[in-house]
Amino acid sequence: MRRLKVIISYDGTLFSGYQVQPGERTVQAELERVLAIMHKGVQVKVTASGRTDAKVHATGQTLHFDTPLAIPAEKYSKALNVQLPRDIRVLSVEEVAHDFHARYDVAGKRYRYIWSCEPIQSPFRRYYTVETNGVKPNVEAMQEAAKAIIGTHDFSCFCAANTSVKDKVRTVTLLQFEWHGEELHMVIEGNGFLYNMVRIIAGTLWEVGIGRRKIDNVSHVVASGNRDKAGKTAPPQGLYLEKVFY
Repeated sequence: MRRLKVIISYDGTLFSGYQVQPGERTVQAELERVLAIMHKGVQVKVTASGRTDAKVHATGQTLHFDTPLAIPAEKYSKALNVQLPRDIRVLSVEEVAHDFHARYDVAGKRYRYIWSCEPIQSPFRRYYTVETNGVKPNVEAMQEAAKAIIGTHDFSCFCAANTSVKDKVRTVTLLQFEWHGEELHMVIEGNGFLYNMVRIIAGTLWEVGIGRRKIDNVSHVVASGNRDKAGKTAPPQGLYLEKVFY
C-alpha cells in the first residue's frame, strides 16, 4: 500500500464545499468517485488539509490517500484529471512516507481574499471576486489596522459562533494588502485558521478601509474575544486557499 500526497486546485462556484455532504456536490465526493472507478469499485478515502465552504476556491489544497495501484506518481495526475470534472484539477502527485498526514502535519496555510474595485464590474469575475461597486478603500488604514491581528492571539472574535473548537489561539504570521490592477488582494498566513476566520477578518478590515470602523478599534475587537464586535463575514467567492505548508 502506497500513500500519495496530492495538490489540487478547484473552482468552488458549483460546489457545496469541500467535505462530503449527503445529496450535495462536493470536491471530496468527486475525488472519491473517480478513485473508486480507478480502484474497480473499492472506496478510497481522501484526507485533506481542511475543508472549504461552498463557493470558496482553492489553488493549492493538499490531500492524501492510500492506494495499492502501481501507477507511477508522475502519471497519477493525468489518470485523475481525465476523469475528474473540469472544475477540479490535480496539479501534482508524489509518493510520501506512510505516516504523512495531510491534516495533522500542517505547519501553516496561506489564504488570499480578493475584492474587485472596478467602476464597472466585469461579468467574468463575479464568481471569483467580491464586487465593491467601484468603492476603493483606504488600504493604508487597513494595513495599519492589520497590525493588531498579526501575532499569537485568542481569535474567538474572528470565529463563527457555531464552531465546536475549544482552543481558539492561533498565530498569524503575515497579513498584507496588494493591488493587482483594479483588484485588491488580502494575503494572510498563519499556523491555522478557525471556521470563517479569514472571511471575518476580511469583513472587519474592509470596514476600516471604507471608514466605517476606526483603525484602533481592531485591537479592541481582538482583545474582547467577542464575535459580535467584529465585522460581517465577507462573501465566500472572494476566498482562495492558496498554499498549505508542511
